[in-house]
Amino acid sequence: MSDIRLETKRLYLKAVTPKYINHLFESHTKAEIISILEIDETGFDRYQNMFENGMETYQISFLYFFLIEKESTQIIGECGFHTWNKKHSRAELFYSLKSDSYKRKGLMTEAIPVILKYGFEQMALHRVEALIAAWNEPSLKLIYKNGFVREGIMREDYFENGRHEDSICFSLLANEYQSAL
Repeated sequence: MSDIRLETKRLYLKAVTPKYINHLFESHTKAEIISILEIDETGFDRYQNMFENGMETYQISFLYFFLIEKESTQIIGECGFHTWNKKHSRAELFYSLKSDSYKRKGLMTEAIPVILKYGFEQMALHRVEALIAAWNEPSLKLIYKNGFVREGIMREDYFENGRHEDSICFSLLANEYQSAL
């Protein structure tokens, strides 16, 4: 995986980088990758597409973490940064859980502060953005809880279920993060 490992009360967080994805596809079989990443065929197709089409440019990359439940040692989701623009010290926060059974248990509430701390303190981010659909109340609450500021609407920014949807744009700046500590 990566040498970057974080921890919360109920979760282990293990970093995933473009280098790690490349290593998997260059040295493991499809079955091994599915087993290692604990994914299905759709998940495999997603990672294979990333591998085959490139995951970063000279200044855009990603760093995210598998959320591993301590009790079961299963990968239950992901949280981290994509569209990480190293030159401008900004990235977009994203998070997801594999199953609805993990939702509404405070796991993202537990993980996101650790991820933000890593982003601001280790990755030297100046700005973290979050783009959220207006109907996604749990995500809106989560973002506000972590000090993000609403900036505005990104019209028809997200393509989902055959249509373009608006996203609400939020941001958290390094000085705002530091002030909240």
